[in-house]
Amino acid sequence: MKAKFLLLTVAAALMIGGVAIAQDNPFNWNSLSETQQQVLSPYAENWESLDIERRARLAAGAKRFSEMDTGDRASARERFQNWQNLTDDERSAIRDSYNRFQRLSPREKQRIRRNFDRFRDLPADRRKQLRDRFRDMNPDQRQRVRDRLRQRQQDRPRPSDVPPR
Repeated sequence: MKAKFLLLTVAAALMIGGVAIAQDNPFNWNSLSETQQQVLSPYAENWESLDIERRARLAAGAKRFSEMDTGDRASARERFQNWQNLTDDERSAIRDSYNRFQRLSPREKQRIRRNFDRFRDLPADRRKQLRDRFRDMNPDQRQRVRDRLRQRQQDRPRPSDVPPR
């Protein structure tokens, strides 16, 4: 009788401890919303074997996805499909570019975003022409263009530098 009571006590303590551990981990499968579970269903079988950071990123992405409208979801699916179609080397190059961008100063990031906006606002045929021209250059020519553009940006007075009239 005492052995059964002791066994039941130990079993209950282990079950309660397991529940407490599961509650401490906000990214266990059962803590996800039904919508998140639907989005992440391909990961259901091995969810608990993923590291906590990856589960956190996936859960956050699934939450964002579930809050998107239909058009945004379609765009996200297309971008994800494009990402999946990239080679490992292409993905690695994109990650490296992203990391380099993140290390830039806020001022440099702003300059790049402004230039990208200007490029995006160009007519499609002009963008294609510039891309083709850049693609046909050798690395030294590309670097000279970058240097020239960077110098032009630095020589241009910033709004904060112009005295008020």
